[in-house]
Amino acid sequence: MRYYIIAGETSGDLHGANLIKALKKEDPEASFNIVGGDQMAAAAGEPVLIHTSEMAFMGFIEVLKNLSSIARNLKKVKEDILKQQPDTLILIDFPGFNLKVAAYAKKLGIKVCYYISPKIWAWNQKRVHKIKRLVDHMFCILPFEVKFYKQFHYPVNYVGNPLLDAIAAYQFNPNFKEDNGLGIRPIIALLPGSRKMEIQNLLPVMVELHNMFPAHQLVIAGAPNFDKTFYQDYIGDYDIPVVFDQTYDLLKNAEAAVVASGTATLETALLRVPQVVVYRANPISVMIARKLIKVRFISLVNLINDYLSVRELIQDDCDTMSIASEVKELILNPTHRASVMENYDILIEKMGTPGASEKTAALIVKYMKGEE
Repeated sequence: MRYYIIAGETSGDLHGANLIKALKKEDPEASFNIVGGDQMAAAAGEPVLIHTSEMAFMGFIEVLKNLSSIARNLKKVKEDILKQQPDTLILIDFPGFNLKVAAYAKKLGIKVCYYISPKIWAWNQKRVHKIKRLVDHMFCILPFEVKFYKQFHYPVNYVGNPLLDAIAAYQFNPNFKEDNGLGIRPIIALLPGSRKMEIQNLLPVMVELHNMFPAHQLVIAGAPNFDKTFYQDYIGDYDIPVVFDQTYDLLKNAEAAVVASGTATLETALLRVPQVVVYRANPISVMIARKLIKVRFISLVNLINDYLSVRELIQDDCDTMSIASEVKELILNPTHRASVMENYDILIEKMGTPGASEKTAALIVKYMKGEE
């Protein structure tokens, strides 16, 4: 079968790559067209039509500024789907774009599968009606999503979380510090996000921690769609190394982490690294979001546990002094550190076991064969 897979962000690229590998095992005749990143391209052995670096825009104002780029990308994808005529379209999160593609595919009579549900439980819950109309099969990765969809009488498949797959499959480097010239000082990991606007908003605040922790070294997790020159503009004269394609190794070697809200907060928790979650964006975007968003927390760790498991510093609260204060607590206060670790234990139990990619691939192939 021919699969058309769309991921618009770096985290989706990772999950899309693992799903492609699993689909190849389930369906030896599988062929792929992809919109995504380097990992999906490598897994499929095919070039991407559009790279994630050209697609991810964060915040209401940022999206408005880039409407022409989004429209061009949408037109390009629609034309390619019409040309390729895939057996099924597989969408990974990224709802603003992907649901428009789903509507187009539905008109062409193409089956639509959605892997990693849009976060409609957080805001714009009316989108569930559009999803029911456009999406043939939904595969959820967060435990509470099944209950959310059930109240709208929409049956979904819970497949577990693909981050468990990614971590289980990762080959950790026992010589990470030596290979990157990091020396013996304990590490505070900085994860400023994978999108340009996230990094622009968060990294200047993060690097100011440099002089506050002389016994530690700060290390930045670089996003694959940027190079060291990009980060150097924010680092300035500080001696802060950037490592690329080694985020799990960095976290595994870190004593604490400062993490941009997003998938990375869950990865950090699953790797059992005490963290403080940070978020800053365009003030107007945040003002709109606060009026629309219907959840108490921004980090997946807190959302899944349904209580404050790690501290969140948002917008005006996201300043260097506040971050430093929490990082010191995580490093120096054994009671606070132990509390965070206990919260991680609860989270990990809720998350279950690896296998999301394999479960999803098996279900997609089953459904495409008509074995409902």
